[in-house]
Amino acid sequence: MRIGGQVLEKPETTRWFCEPCGFIYDPEEGDPDGGIAPGTPFEDIPDDWMCPICGATKADFRELEPGEFPEEWGR
Repeated sequence: MRIGGQVLEKPETTRWFCEPCGFIYDPEEGDPDGGIAPGTPFEDIPDDWMCPICGATKADFRELEPGEFPEEWGR
């Protein structure tokens, strides 16, 4: 993004990690199969939403720190 002649980096999106299975919820992708549209922040997901891989609840997810996601995981 360019503002006033400066190139600004896009801020890193906060991702959420399912501790039981390792699934990563990325708000940019959402969970279309689970009814969560791309662009939906984790905080805006209904409380009854469950991990699409293992069925864990939102309480079983933790926020990933910026840069915490290991590159070797394939993203």
